[in-house]
Amino acid sequence: MRASIVLLPGDGIGPEVVAQGRRVLERVGGRFGHRFEFAEHLVGGAAIDRAGEPLPKETLAACERADAILLGAVGGPRWDDPRATVRPEQGLLGLRRALGLYANLRPVRVHPALAATSPLKADRLEGVDVLFVRELTGGLYFGRPRLRERVGEGTRAVDTLEYTDAEIRRVVRLAFRLAQGRRKLVTSVDKANVLESSRLWREVAGEVAREPASEGVRLEHQLVDSCAMRLVTSPRSFDVVVTENMFGDILTDEAAVLAGSLGLLPSASLGDGSRGLYEPIHGSAPDIAGKGLANPLGTIGSVAMLLRHSLGLDEEARAVERAVDAAIERGARTADMVSPGGDRARELSTDAMGAAVCESL
Repeated sequence: MRASIVLLPGDGIGPEVVAQGRRVLERVGGRFGHRFEFAEHLVGGAAIDRAGEPLPKETLAACERADAILLGAVGGPRWDDPRATVRPEQGLLGLRRALGLYANLRPVRVHPALAATSPLKADRLEGVDVLFVRELTGGLYFGRPRLRERVGEGTRAVDTLEYTDAEIRRVVRLAFRLAQGRRKLVTSVDKANVLESSRLWREVAGEVAREPASEGVRLEHQLVDSCAMRLVTSPRSFDVVVTENMFGDILTDEAAVLAGSLGLLPSASLGDGSRGLYEPIHGSAPDIAGKGLANPLGTIGSVAMLLRHSLGLDEEARAVERAVDAAIERGARTADMVSPGGDRARELSTDAMGAAVCESL
């Protein structure tokens, strides 16, 4: 296979982890006889500094031509002025919207060897394997009007939460399709006891559950606050979780605690076509940027998702996932993966962890 892949290193630790993602892709290409062509472009704060905008036209055009996109992270303190009209995150949001990437897949699986790194008791983590499907282009992050205005002697701010039935239906249908290949349970998360948008969400989810294509998959509804509690009290009871944009953003960061570190978790942003945007769920971590301390496994896991969802290379994806597991089983750890009281002398650098995975490949 020949495929074009755009690399968007971004900010903070982004360039370091994307370098390891590319390294793994090159190893996969060599082992399986594929030719991957890479092009690197600006996004986020780095793009603001060099091009004056978080998503330059050249970057967007390259992404539109590519077979897949691998992103590191965007943002950092130097661009955090809340009064700024141009922010790094606008680059990522704009890219998702421009490419029609309406669903964000975030798998959370607990590796037995890393159970001690989670603050939860090990017996609660056994068998945890959850796939979150987060709606990505609607809700509060994109609703209009959005404004701030003076009202009398005070200030009023407005954000709009809105969804159409079509936006809900397409992401819930995706969740049901994915559940068909798993344990056949979809948990739809909303706040239907308070929000009109959530009442529509629940209604549409029920309609999708009755479609012929959903046969054999069970649907359950869960309020977002009780879901947050259930994630830490009974995480193995979830299979596929589908929810709206902001709820998904919050719940998936909470779920990262199950795996022990944000640095371990990958994600895929998908639309109706095969082109996807792949990125670890962690942030730019500017405090450790350039120090070789970043965990590249979330990015490497995102590479596996890229191979599977955009390039249709499931065998290659499984090979990457097995290589990550093998490296962990051999004791490979970055600083964030060492349990309290663990042997910190065995910590690996970002580059050394990438090498450990490549060795397993």
